[in-house]
Amino acid sequence: MAMITYIQALRDAIREEMRRDENVFIMGEDVGIYGGAFKVTQGLLEEFGEERVKDTPISEAAIVGTAVGSALTGMRPIAEIMFADFITIAMDQLINQAAKIRYMFGGKAKVPMVLRAPQGSGTGAAAQHSQSLTALFTHIPGLKVVMPSTPYDVKGLFKAAVRDDNPVVFLEHKLLYPTKGEVPEEDYVIPLGKADVKREGTDVTIIAGSIMVPRAIEAAEKLQAEGISVEVVDPRTYVPFDVETITQSVIKTGKVIIAEDDCKNAGWGAEVAAKICESEAFDYLDAPIKRLAGLDTPIPYNPKLEKAVVPQVEDIIKAVEEMVN
Repeated sequence: MAMITYIQALRDAIREEMRRDENVFIMGEDVGIYGGAFKVTQGLLEEFGEERVKDTPISEAAIVGTAVGSALTGMRPIAEIMFADFITIAMDQLINQAAKIRYMFGGKAKVPMVLRAPQGSGTGAAAQHSQSLTALFTHIPGLKVVMPSTPYDVKGLFKAAVRDDNPVVFLEHKLLYPTKGEVPEEDYVIPLGKADVKREGTDVTIIAGSIMVPRAIEAAEKLQAEGISVEVVDPRTYVPFDVETITQSVIKTGKVIIAEDDCKNAGWGAEVAAKICESEAFDYLDAPIKRLAGLDTPIPYNPKLEKAVVPQVEDIIKAVEEMVN
């Protein structure tokens, strides 16, 4: 397997799906000539041309609206929003149209589109360019929500998203783009709705998503020196959600910490905690579920404050130590 970056794996997935299916195309602000704000689409214009790599006006509502319309006519659009924060400008098109059309037409119409966007803090981009909005989209029936943490996952999950007949919101943390991992050169697809145990352990389960996965793994490795065995589980897809893998880990360890980088109030971690409490795993809990999440505040511009409002490796270590001891 090749050792490549998250961003290269994502680019390869887009390229391979466009080669596989002529109905797949990508559009967004600066995705063509410039190659994307984070260079995800670099080189695609030269291979596929302006008909399939479309630079758009600065209008998120137009981008998502066009994606919905083209998907209804048989295309499989990939719509890039430069920062996930600006999906909010296209909420009507996404929530009231894309998410509901298949249901309202009794399955006679479908909306096979992928809305992908970078999100998350850590780049000094301040409050309007640093939010993690996963919980917003998981609340909407009709949308599938994916948040990969590794190069292997981002490629396999993106291929699954493109091939899905429903609208998929695909969220990529900006800090993960340069990270590297092994990725098969042959075609592979990771089914939506399947969590992954990133690290085996016996004392505590950490359910982590996106950027919190590598932080949780780093924390687990340091805690191993203290004799604490930590299991790290990555949901990968939040709708559909793999309850079984989560509950089996909780049954094994009896202790759970949910680590997320978005703000705590009504975050996706609250839903995961509720699912655990409603499952057979509840009877195996030896301690209350702990949610480790961002502070309920806009992301600051100041680097030290920005780091302080989102859980870091040392925060995970402290949380685990407190739970075990």
